[in-house]
Amino acid sequence: MPTATLTTKGQTVIPKAIRDHLGVGPGDRLDFVVMDGGEVVVRPAIYDVRQLKGLLHRKGQKAVRLEEMELAVRKRKGLFE
Repeated sequence: MPTATLTTKGQTVIPKAIRDHLGVGPGDRLDFVVMDGGEVVVRPAIYDVRQLKGLLHRKGQKAVRLEEMELAVRKRKGLFE
């Protein structure tokens, strides 16, 4: 089982085997999630944009085109031409 040591500054090195397993590298961010039982789960904070598809979908609500969204924003900001 890979282990790591915590420095006096609160830093640690994620072992290579764990970095490889998570698919993370320099500059990537990690989420630390405290579960109900007190266990801490470490997961990459990187998402493929395709995972967001349908996130805001509401049943019975039709999709809005990008142009319609931009027009609504301009109207709201008083930038309507």
